[in-house]
Amino acid sequence: MKILVTGGAGFIGSHVVDGYVADGNEVIVIDNLSRGKKENINTHARFFQLDIRDPKIEEIFKSEMPEVVNHHAAQIDVRKSVEEPLCDAEANILGTINLLQNCHKFQVKRILFASSGGAIYGEQKMFPASEDHQVASLSPYGISKLAGENYLFYYKAVHNMSYLSLRYANVYGPRQDPYGEAGVVAIFAQKLLQGQQPVINGDGKQTRDYVYIDDVVEANRIALQNNYCGEINIGTGVETTVNEIFKILVEITETDISETHGPPKPGEQRRSCLDCSLAEKVLGWRPKTELQEGLRRTVESFREK
Repeated sequence: MKILVTGGAGFIGSHVVDGYVADGNEVIVIDNLSRGKKENINTHARFFQLDIRDPKIEEIFKSEMPEVVNHHAAQIDVRKSVEEPLCDAEANILGTINLLQNCHKFQVKRILFASSGGAIYGEQKMFPASEDHQVASLSPYGISKLAGENYLFYYKAVHNMSYLSLRYANVYGPRQDPYGEAGVVAIFAQKLLQGQQPVINGDGKQTRDYVYIDDVVEANRIALQNNYCGEINIGTGVETTVNEIFKILVEITETDISETHGPPKPGEQRRSCLDCSLAEKVLGWRPKTELQEGLRRTVESFREK
């Protein structure tokens, strides 16, 4: 199968590319390298350095004629989206529309979209949150991801384009960028290995649903062979506090750095956890990697660097 992966040089996208290549698929990668790294790109994939907003993307569709598009390219910095909502919308909404227009024009069979379970649901009313939980995003980033889902629904209804939105929980693992607006696992692991003091925002009792990258890749692999249209949560259904993450990472890195807290971040969600029973029912997918093991693998990858 010929698959076009946008954002294929990034943390999640590059792992998905590796999975697709390992399965014998022909993979094309589009990435503007604003956050992705060229060294992440699988050597068996064809790479085009291009922004998804660029009209030249049409030339790639015309020459490559992909059967499936896996869309991971995005502005992913939640805080930047709050500071610069126009920039966020240009990348995540206009970029997605540009991609979908070309998918329609060149008759792409299926689109897999990397969405966000945590950002879309906002402050949850139910735990864990299923796909029919109300959407009440507290950031332009979450709003733009929801807009992407709505455009996919439109293209399905009007143009009969098959799609699947994968609403990710907090994905962590090797290759995650420990700088900027990164995941807490990458930030803490990097600092602890360098003997530096990580700072926990607020009381550290805020929870997230941490899902390991290999499990996310598996969901993307299975989705290629499935025709379900709609939204599916990809997480673990388990809440873990930031304090717990810190404690486990201290044990794995064998450091004696103590817990230190800073001021809370304004507008930060208090709790987030996804119900993934639909993923098991529809895709036959469930997370396999226990948190302790996933964190150990992540720390080892950072240690090797």
